[in-house]
Amino acid sequence: MSTIKISRENFFYNISQIARKTQSVEKIALVLKDNAYGHGLGIMAKLAQEAGIRHAVVRTMAEAWEIHERFETILVLSDTPVSDPGAKIRIAVNDRSHLEKIPTGTRVELKVDTGMHRNGISPTELFQVLESLGAKGLKLCGVMTHYRSADELGSELFWQRKCFEKIRNEAQKLGIGDVRWHSCNSAALFRTTNFDEDIARIGIAAYGCLEMPGSFNVPSLKPVMSLWADRIATRRVTPSMRIGYGGEGRLEQGGVVSTYDIGYGDGWIRGDSTRPYILPGGRKIIGRVSMDAFTLEGERESVSLFEDATQAARQFGTIAYEITTRLSPSIGRVVV
Repeated sequence: MSTIKISRENFFYNISQIARKTQSVEKIALVLKDNAYGHGLGIMAKLAQEAGIRHAVVRTMAEAWEIHERFETILVLSDTPVSDPGAKIRIAVNDRSHLEKIPTGTRVELKVDTGMHRNGISPTELFQVLESLGAKGLKLCGVMTHYRSADELGSELFWQRKCFEKIRNEAQKLGIGDVRWHSCNSAALFRTTNFDEDIARIGIAAYGCLEMPGSFNVPSLKPVMSLWADRIATRRVTPSMRIGYGGEGRLEQGGVVSTYDIGYGDGWIRGDSTRPYILPGGRKIIGRVSMDAFTLEGERESVSLFEDATQAARQFGTIAYEITTRLSPSIGRVVV
């Protein structure tokens, strides 16, 4: 059966490099949303706990409850509980109207829009929202923002950071304390000279797929995921035989071909058969990718579609996030 292999060694290595920037593994909040970027929520939560990580970030309450016992705090980015979820779970407030939906007693973290203009409370209404929290019986535990271009050359990171620092200074003057402040994602952390926030929300760097311009001082990280497929069938073909849907595949000299058990039904990108995907080692997919299978020359029992999602993404003109998060949760995941 097809398998996703998760490298324990590479994950621990990446966490060690990230901890050098945060100055403590305890300041890393590992982003585990969307099935841990496709790596497997339960697997990565367990590895994170083994690595000493105390804080997690997820998308939904269902994800939070699945890993509830492994972390001291869990920040839920895009969901609303039906009742107070307790001391560990915090709910991100992405819009002022969200306050009306959150149960009394819930711990919340306010997201402030400093320039990305996707989610978050406007800085001009932040202090009105802070006043509303008390009336609603919500407990403020944190204030955060998100950078729109931290992984690109330019000054946008810095003016967003200045905006966030201004908000923090004004809040502290008003006596708002005992909350955690955080803005850094993976890219922003590695562009920060002296990290001084309470946590850094680390996603793609932990999985070893962070891409940034070469001029940035980023350590060499190691991909955690590799994708493997097993052989279904093998046959010998002549040069005149056409392979797969539309007959778009062929071997000019004839030979042996095999089908393998991954296709677009498993989340693999179908691609364009006129520009075939090249596997590690140089072999090309022959013809069209099917829903549940693809074809290669040869008869190996097992083949790797990628050992680095970043390299695979470049062939499809996309990003590693899309490659890993598309992969079906039904594919077996094992730690190696």
